[in-house]
Amino acid sequence: MIALEPGEAGAFMQRLGPAIDVAFGRPKAIVSVSAHTAARVPVVLAAARHSAVYDFGGFDAKLLTLRYDAPGDPALAARILGLLQSAGIDARSVPEGGLDHGAWTALRYIYPAADIPVVPLAFVPGDSPEKQFALGAAIASLAGEGVLVLGSGSITHNLRRVFSGGGLHPSKAQAEIPESAAFRRWLAERSAARDWDALFAYRTRAPHAVDMHPTDEHLLPWYVAAGAGGREAAPLRIHDSVEMGSLGMDAYAFGPSASALADALKARRPVAA
Repeated sequence: MIALEPGEAGAFMQRLGPAIDVAFGRPKAIVSVSAHTAARVPVVLAAARHSAVYDFGGFDAKLLTLRYDAPGDPALAARILGLLQSAGIDARSVPEGGLDHGAWTALRYIYPAADIPVVPLAFVPGDSPEKQFALGAAIASLAGEGVLVLGSGSITHNLRRVFSGGGLHPSKAQAEIPESAAFRRWLAERSAARDWDALFAYRTRAPHAVDMHPTDEHLLPWYVAAGAGGREAAPLRIHDSVEMGSLGMDAYAFGPSASALADALKARRPVAA
């Protein structure tokens, strides 16, 4: 519903694209890693064109009218496949395309003109955070070529808690539950400390980890993006907000220039009257 009701997270994403352009230059292409595009092995979607995939049901019918028709980049897809395979990762490529709602909801705000080529990369949801990190590390060199790696998921994601009051539209004004706050704080603190051992073992070391992520596919894209940023740079939280009491919408920047993006975002932050 963020696609129709942007809230704090949507407002942040509207500032994010222009801030990326200021901090790094406009991306030549985007590698999209979304919680809703997964496979038995990593798969590069090499289509020449992508459109929005409506991989949900029961929500406002207006969502089915929203489009995001973005170019693909078959040549970049082939390069990504080569990098993954050179790193010893059993990756595949398919000529099909499509952007799941985790990708197009974000991209409609970040780059609404849909004029930057996108290459979706499906990850393996059963793989550990450390393996997801290795997946991102294998394509880290793309940053030097002007390619943005964009992970889309949710810092906390227990929909049973979100919809516990019944109905598809819980109150956005609901106060954050303590479990969500504790988990988000732990992730930010361990990220700032570059405590990769703890971050990789988050399900046993983070407070309320299994409660906040009964299954962890919505957090795993974070690790792919982190891997692309590298171990030496601390993941930097550049946005934090919560929807409906326990749906964490925090965003992080990765890599040695993450602080430049944070500075660019601060420059674009609306000033309260």
